[in-house]
Amino acid sequence: MSVNQQAHTGPPYGQPQPGYQGYQQPAYGGQPLPGVPQSQYGAYNGPMPGYQQPVPPQGYFPSLGFPSKGSPVSLNSDTSSLAPNFIGSLRAPPTSGAPPPATGASLPSGHLAYSQFGHGDVQNGIPASAAPMQRPPASQPFLPGSAPTPVSQTSTFQQYGPPPASVQQLSNHMAGMTIGSTTASAPPPAGLGYGPPTSVPPVSGSFSATGSGLYTPYTASQGPPPTSVSQGLPLAQPPFLGQPISTQRLPTQVPGFAPPPSSTGIGPSSYSPATGAPRPPTMPGPPLSGQTVAGPPTSQPNHISSPPPPSTMSGPHPGPPMSGLHGPPPPTHPPQPGYQMQQNGSFGQVRGPQPNYGGAYPGTPNYGSQPGPPPPPKRLDPDSIPSPIQVIEDDRSNRGSEPFVTGVRGQVPPLVTTNFLVKDQGNASPRYIRCTSYNIPCTSDMAKQSQVPLAAVIKPLATLPPEETLPYLVDHGESGPVRCNRCKAYMCPFMQFIEGGRRFQCCFCSCVTEVPPHYFQHLDHTGKRVDFYDRPELSLGSYEFLATVDYCKNNKFPSPPAFIFMIDVSYNAVKSGLVRLICEELKSLLDYLPREGNMEESAIRVGFVTYNKVLHFYNVKSSLAQPQMMVVSDVADMFVPLLDGFLVNVNESRTVIASLLDQIPEMFADTRETETVFAPVIQAGLEALKAAECAGKLFIFHTSLPIAEAPGKLKNRDDKKLINTDKEKTLFQPQTSFYNNLAKDCVAQGCCVDLFLFPNQYLDVATLGVVTYQTGGSIYKYAYFQLETDQDRFLNDLRRDVQKEVGFDAVMRVRTSTGIRATDFFGAFYMSNTTDVEMAGLDCDKTITVEFKHDDKLSEDSGALLQCALLYTSCAGQRRLRIHNLSLNCCTQLADLYRNCETDTLINYLAKYAYRGVLGSPVKTVRDALINQCAQILACYRKNCASPSSAGQLILPECMKLLPVYLNCVLKSDVLQPGPEVTTDDRAYIRQLVTSMDVAETNVFFYPRLLPLTKADVDSDSLPAAIRNSEERLSKGDIYLLENGLNIFVWVGVNVQQGLIQNLFGVSSFSQISNALSTLPVLENPFSKKVRSIVDMLQVQRSRYMKLIIVKQEDKLEMLFKHFLVEDKSLSGGASYVDFLCHMHKEIRQLLS
Repeated sequence: MSVNQQAHTGPPYGQPQPGYQGYQQPAYGGQPLPGVPQSQYGAYNGPMPGYQQPVPPQGYFPSLGFPSKGSPVSLNSDTSSLAPNFIGSLRAPPTSGAPPPATGASLPSGHLAYSQFGHGDVQNGIPASAAPMQRPPASQPFLPGSAPTPVSQTSTFQQYGPPPASVQQLSNHMAGMTIGSTTASAPPPAGLGYGPPTSVPPVSGSFSATGSGLYTPYTASQGPPPTSVSQGLPLAQPPFLGQPISTQRLPTQVPGFAPPPSSTGIGPSSYSPATGAPRPPTMPGPPLSGQTVAGPPTSQPNHISSPPPPSTMSGPHPGPPMSGLHGPPPPTHPPQPGYQMQQNGSFGQVRGPQPNYGGAYPGTPNYGSQPGPPPPPKRLDPDSIPSPIQVIEDDRSNRGSEPFVTGVRGQVPPLVTTNFLVKDQGNASPRYIRCTSYNIPCTSDMAKQSQVPLAAVIKPLATLPPEETLPYLVDHGESGPVRCNRCKAYMCPFMQFIEGGRRFQCCFCSCVTEVPPHYFQHLDHTGKRVDFYDRPELSLGSYEFLATVDYCKNNKFPSPPAFIFMIDVSYNAVKSGLVRLICEELKSLLDYLPREGNMEESAIRVGFVTYNKVLHFYNVKSSLAQPQMMVVSDVADMFVPLLDGFLVNVNESRTVIASLLDQIPEMFADTRETETVFAPVIQAGLEALKAAECAGKLFIFHTSLPIAEAPGKLKNRDDKKLINTDKEKTLFQPQTSFYNNLAKDCVAQGCCVDLFLFPNQYLDVATLGVVTYQTGGSIYKYAYFQLETDQDRFLNDLRRDVQKEVGFDAVMRVRTSTGIRATDFFGAFYMSNTTDVEMAGLDCDKTITVEFKHDDKLSEDSGALLQCALLYTSCAGQRRLRIHNLSLNCCTQLADLYRNCETDTLINYLAKYAYRGVLGSPVKTVRDALINQCAQILACYRKNCASPSSAGQLILPECMKLLPVYLNCVLKSDVLQPGPEVTTDDRAYIRQLVTSMDVAETNVFFYPRLLPLTKADVDSDSLPAAIRNSEERLSKGDIYLLENGLNIFVWVGVNVQQGLIQNLFGVSSFSQISNALSTLPVLENPFSKKVRSIVDMLQVQRSRYMKLIIVKQEDKLEMLFKHFLVEDKSLSGGASYVDFLCHMHKEIRQLLS
């Protein structure tokens, strides 16, 4: 059955309708959402009447926003010229999407033709067919500074004769990687190109490095060129292994361009990555992760003594098409005369004279200067290789202005770094589910051949922006949700009603099920139920069902959950001021416990425990005048000494609780007890929840390795000597199986554990975190906690953790249509069988990553379906089912797979896969496997989708052109390549964090966001444009901010103007700026206000409060900061982006040969 037609936009959901009593729906059908700019274009399905295709000025390459005579990245980005929001293939008739259903063709029986996009919905830019959307090319604004300055040179392009042997080493293997388009033409006007405006001016008549400015014109009518690093014409670059360089003449001149200065060769780079020689050190390498760099603990980055190379955001544009497209490309700009494109966008020689062109350029290529030896070797120009910043900006400008309407099957959503609105019309929002590919291979052989993992990153309880509607809650009464008899899938938009509506055929297993009498409804002339738009489960991708008693433990409805606060009162905790801080905060925080939408007060009950070597329970019953304390010293056999009065309602017991929180810091003020227990604390919380017969969460505040005599006692086993040995994996594994068994008991009761750690030394996060991890909880770590610098961060984390939405006692199952099945799961949960993901608690920040494998053939017509069903207890004690559905396309051509991948999601999956791998294999094995898999993905593309071209070229699919840079960030992260300063606890901590991160978080974690604060416009709300993560992008006269989701660094250059320093820090000179600041001073001037508002804006976007670290240039903390400049070499031995690209090219060539 064809699933693609589920786009149904029906009558606007503006007025309340029978199925949704009392919900006010924001314009749901075709009505424009308030506040969402209407696009002035219709959906782009070929040229539309009245839609004037802007003619790209010659030399302007649409999707990358910079002038060029061809594709910019020249990393054969196969379709760089389609605006990045182009989804899907360039094929004229979609080979893989089902035929456009608008005419009623190929609709599933029972859904006769109906116009999918009635009501003006075309405005939203979703085509009325499942054919992948074409993005309107060239409709993109120029980047600043990129007005096409007329260049009066003819780009006659000829190579020099073979350069002298010394040049053949072009980085032995960068050779051939002309990563700028390789057919050079006129130098672009200065100020254009990937880098900052000054980065491209042609140098003394020769192009910079590998030609950040070498661009090839192409016949626009032939579709865009692929991102080929070294597009089609091998420049005079030696193929990798130093074979003689083949020269190649490019014919003909581009009209209106005078010959460029004598320099069309690309200067080979001077270092040879092939041999692993370092690239010329432009700076000392970035520090290792977590350099504590001698000095007060304030220099510790957040939670980690040193966080791993993070990543900002970025990712290839979702789904621009790639090479290997057959079929007439969309009529984009009028054809410019130029080199004839080969099928995938590399350039072939022009065969014979073309209009407006003379014949091949007669005469010598010296353009008036000596043809002598090429310019001196330079290293590969970073501006000529794919830039994450550019890809992110392009996606924002192309896809940020219109809502993403989920009606069409297999659409690649905008990048996670783009702000966009979602209109649910039958598929779950990308905020809930993102896939590594939206067009999956029809057969397992094809999947194996490509090596692209098929995975979905699911965030079932994700928070939506205020403009989007929360999933509707559907109550079917005592009969409960309607399900398929055989596979038990829940009713969803893809189910097909037959026999006049009396039965329905399951879209997952094809079984036919009777429609229960109370659910019966007639079908209209198109085969759709007439109540289609009144029922969320028939028209939306995400919705909730109220669960019946059959879905509850022991067949009885659950009680509301409880929160138990368990505070370490050992010497360290008391002395640091932590105990007093926690008690003060809880007094006010307890008024903000999560509650159901319209409830007056939270239904959650609370309890309190303190502990060191023994446990103290507190009776805070409302009838008491003072709280009572009961001590349990037999920690070997834990029990709860009181039932009544331990878990209480906050409002009823307010005075007793306040009195207790005042007394705790005083009671333990003089303690001398340094030892702590840990497992008995969890056991105590578990027993209390069992006795109260409810689920809940333990908030444990813990400071040291539990060495006191008790179950779960640990020893210090930290050993740096194990790094890079076969035993390194033991550092990530728990010391004892005791905690695994404890976790299993907690999950069975719905007891989730959140852990706040305040270590001053090794504390064995790998073991203490086991229960947190397997119960779906969160870990927070504040190394060397100091009240003045860490208080804000801890309190913000605690507030958010207590207040956020959580589902308790949760079970998740992912069902798929025939042909694929879920085979592997990553995240913070427990599995007792192969299908059910069990979590004592699941909050709005946690993701579960699911990998799929083929167990049969898929068909292009019916596509593939996923349904994620989450059964959970809400914070009011209501049992609910949340359902998310997603339909994907299937393909028989590898090109369609590569055209619809999402690199950010792919990296999220690969990082989690690798981080799990370190538990069982040496880290080196894990790293090599990652590199090998990515090389296979890219080699398969090169072999099967790119048109034939010299082996010296690196050709990347457009959607994956950032795969090398992001993969390198994962390989250099602290888990896989730690520097000497990274502690074992940091690595275990990061490993756990990343395993539950969503795509936006891994994106900024592995490739941090770097903003030039001095370029910020103090009068606007917008952020300054980000720059690439490399030291060479920093200027001594500027101030920069770098964030990775855990830390915010503010880097101050030595030459910053005194006025700026005064405005931001309130001191008169660079030398007076204090490293100890943990917040920026509040000063009344526009620059201070702007920078503080930027910091606040970033803090709100992240799930944890980021630690602010001030870094002065040439200061000891700068080493830590440089660790996050991920495009540079790292001190721990990680390669620079340029070197890694060379390495990947070498790996791909080996696979191809």
